[in-house]
Amino acid sequence: MVITVPLAAHPYEVVLDAGARHQVAPFLAASCPRAKVGVIVTSPSLRTMPWFDFELGIATHVIEVPDGESAKDFSTLARLCEQLANLQISRGDVIVGVGGGAITDLAGFAAAVYLRGIAVVQMPTSLVGQVDAAIGGKTAINLSAGKNLVGAFHQPRAVFCDFEMLATLAERERLSGLGEIAKCWLLEGRNAQELEATSLDDLIMLAVQLKADIVAEDEFESGRRALLNYGHTLGHAVEVLALARDANELRHGEAVALGLAYAARLAHRLGRVDGSAIANHDQVLASFGLGQLVPDGLSTDDIVNAMGHDKKAHHDFTFVLAGADGFDVVRGVDRSIVVEVLESFRGEQ
Repeated sequence: MVITVPLAAHPYEVVLDAGARHQVAPFLAASCPRAKVGVIVTSPSLRTMPWFDFELGIATHVIEVPDGESAKDFSTLARLCEQLANLQISRGDVIVGVGGGAITDLAGFAAAVYLRGIAVVQMPTSLVGQVDAAIGGKTAINLSAGKNLVGAFHQPRAVFCDFEMLATLAERERLSGLGEIAKCWLLEGRNAQELEATSLDDLIMLAVQLKADIVAEDEFESGRRALLNYGHTLGHAVEVLALARDANELRHGEAVALGLAYAARLAHRLGRVDGSAIANHDQVLASFGLGQLVPDGLSTDDIVNAMGHDKKAHHDFTFVLAGADGFDVVRGVDRSIVVEVLESFRGEQ
C-alpha cells in the first residue's frame, strides 16, 4: 500500500509492503537524480540483520550510531555531521535513515542542518518508527531537561516501511510500537472489541493514514497536529526520568501507554468524559498487552515537574484530552488537579 502525505509544497509517499526496502534504489534514481552518493545512518546491531541486503543504486557509505535514545544527543549529531563532511557529501546527495525512531530522528535532524538541508529518505525498522517517528518531518535530539527539545521540521523525500523488518523486532520493541498504535486507535474513537478483527498490517496502515491526514492539514504543529501528542505529556515526563536512571527501563510506547491511561482519568476528573472512557482506554491498552505501571522510585513531584518542562507544556500544564465532541488541546490545567489525578492513578497500581 502507498499512502501519500499530501503537503502542498512537497508531498511524499509512505510505502508499506513486505520487501519495501528494495524499492529505495529505483525511487532515488527517479526522484533524486542529483544524488550521486547515499549515506545510510544505522546501528551496528541493525547492520547484521538478514534484511540488511538492499542497495541504493548509487555510491553508498554506512555510518554507524548507537542504538536507542543514546543516539539522540549533541555528541552523536556532531560526529555524524563531521563524518558527512569528511565524506564530502554535497547538497545534492541523500541521507537514508535505517533504524528505529531514535535513528530516524537523528538522521532527519542531521539532514536538516548539514549544509542547511539535504534530502533524507527514511526506512524505519521498528514499529514505532513505521507508525510515527519516521513520518511527518519532526526531527530532534534530546537534552537532559527533556526529549526532543532541539530539532527542526524537515520532511523526508519518502518513507519505506518494510514489514519484513518487523519480524526481527524484540518483544519490548513491538510493544513500544503498539503504544503509538493504541494512541491512534483511541484518537479514531474506536473501542477494544473492534481490535479482534484487525490485523497488525491494518493497524499500521490506520496509524500511518491518520498521521498523514493530520500532518497534511497542520505541517508545523500549530493546530490539529498537536492531537498526535495524546498521552505524551505524562509519557515523555516519565520516559525522561526513567532514561536518566537506565536506558532500558522504559520504552517510548510503554510510556505513552501510561500517558493514555492517565489522560483518560484526567479528562474524567475535569468532567469532559464519563467513566466509560476510562474503561475503554484500559481495555484497549490491555488488548495490546500494554501495562500501566508508573516505574517505582519516581516521585509524583518529579513527574509533575517534568510534565511542566515538556516542550508541549507552553509554560503551563497542557494536555490532549478526550471530550464529548472528540479530542482537544486543553491548556492551563491546575497543578493541584494534575497531582491529585496522578496520585489516584498510582494508587490503582
